[in-house]
Amino acid sequence: MKIDGTRRQDRTIELVLGYYDAFNRGDRETMLALLADDVVHDLNEGKRESGKAAFAAFMRRMDASYREQLHDIIVFATQDGDRAAAEYVVHGEYLRDDEGLPPARGQTYVLPGGAFFDIRDERIARVTNYYNLQDWIDQVSR
Repeated sequence: MKIDGTRRQDRTIELVLGYYDAFNRGDRETMLALLADDVVHDLNEGKRESGKAAFAAFMRRMDASYREQLHDIIVFATQDGDRAAAEYVVHGEYLRDDEGLPPARGQTYVLPGGAFFDIRDERIARVTNYYNLQDWIDQVSR
């Protein structure tokens, strides 16, 4: 049983690392393939969205306003592989105004962030993102 649990834990870590690798490559198709059809996406300090179509629309909005790479990614998973957490550092550039946020002028930022995941049938069923929005606003407002 422990060996099987360890394998599930390892598969979950590989799944989440694959998700972030696809993110860094700008490969949205692969990111979407790693999600459950009914994925739940909890936006940082925002609303909850459900489904791959909503997730794809969110990524299109993000890609229009931001260019980001994640560095120093660390992923943890429960032994049963059902849940995971990640910590990373976002290195980004603010390209185009995003509604309700300061004007974009090509500002760069470096921001720690994290995410929590539920895994079901070897797909990401929930992703909850967190970063300090006020820190980001302070950086792009300089």
